[in-house]
Amino acid sequence: MPRIKRTVIQNPLRRIIFSAVAVYALLFSSLSFSDCDMPKDLPTGDLGIIIERMDGSVLIINNSSLSVLCRVEGLGDLSHASAVFSRNARYAFVFGRDGGLTKIDLLKGKISKRILQSGNSIGGAISQDGQYIAVSNYEPGGVNVFAADDLSLVAKIPATYGSSTLTSKTVGLVDAPGNQFVYSLYDGNEIWQVKIGRKTGKTETTISSVDIKKYRNVGKAPYDGLISANGRYYIAGLFGEDGLSLLDLWHTEKGTRKILSHYGKGQKKLPVYKMPHLEGWAIAGNHAFLPAVGLHEVLVVDTDTWKEVSRIKVHSQPVFAMASPDDRQIWVNFAFPDNNTLQVIDSETFKIIKQFQPGKGILHMEFTPRSEHVWVSVRDNDEIIVYDTQTLEEVKHIPAKKPSGIFFTSRAHRIGL
Repeated sequence: MPRIKRTVIQNPLRRIIFSAVAVYALLFSSLSFSDCDMPKDLPTGDLGIIIERMDGSVLIINNSSLSVLCRVEGLGDLSHASAVFSRNARYAFVFGRDGGLTKIDLLKGKISKRILQSGNSIGGAISQDGQYIAVSNYEPGGVNVFAADDLSLVAKIPATYGSSTLTSKTVGLVDAPGNQFVYSLYDGNEIWQVKIGRKTGKTETTISSVDIKKYRNVGKAPYDGLISANGRYYIAGLFGEDGLSLLDLWHTEKGTRKILSHYGKGQKKLPVYKMPHLEGWAIAGNHAFLPAVGLHEVLVVDTDTWKEVSRIKVHSQPVFAMASPDDRQIWVNFAFPDNNTLQVIDSETFKIIKQFQPGKGILHMEFTPRSEHVWVSVRDNDEIIVYDTQTLEEVKHIPAKKPSGIFFTSRAHRIGL
């Protein structure tokens, strides 16, 4: 294993140990597509996958022809699954809740390799150079790093924190410029910045060192994280206190700082049925659109100052607020029991311009790279609905078994996705 070097940067905030584990069940069968017979000379730029969370399967889709090409089965527990793509957009790496890491060949429509790398995992990332896949784990904690070509283990980074030997869950794992990964320690109240070094003259996936900077006492129980599209800012959401913790990766010598001190549960609010995903923040122009915690609002924040400038009243408690690639629209979905509704916000006027109620269990949205369509998963209807972003009308319904996450290969060329 490579040499691991650690640097600690202190930040004088309180510490707390808080833990929570969600358990999901799998068992469902209904719709089916024919066995994979993939077209020859298939391009990869307009492909993608749809997670069928209850069946442990994914659909390979074409977002130009609005069609399903193939179903790939045998991916295990996908109840909180996410995915990243290789630089050439041929391979999808799917992170399952059961600790599974699965590499799918999109051109052949089959699994290239699958491993169980932990007991309970919560997402991952691909390095800037495309050579390494990192996976964050709840159980036994820590982050494992694998070679993208064959999924061989190249580094195991335990998440021990403080002066003790306690091991933390790791969350909010993202890739960052400089062949780095950044993530948060849920139990340890820390953010870690990890740089991967290669051995000179060796194969590209051989690691010489893992250099770690630790930012301690960043806030109570960081539960999720995101990185800005330019790779400069890493932001951790805090489950145990109000506010967010921000790390400027251009000026790490300044450590972390608290922003939006009101963001959280510090006043009388509605019950929180589901914490908003930080990856679901929308950044359009110089504004960030944040789902409020426990409120029927979307917060608008100036990304130059990281201060709130407005609030938008919405239908219910938002979960995702996602910006179209042209920054023109913000699409918002909502927590149970109001998860049958979508709203569209004009990013310039902050006005709601459309409301839909396509069905129960709206879990995820994904825009095509040039903004013409948005694909919406409607779990309880067993379908994906494709909308035209100009007319805001339905374009197509696509059958899918309890769909959740939708991921297009255009993510291969974007930081943090």
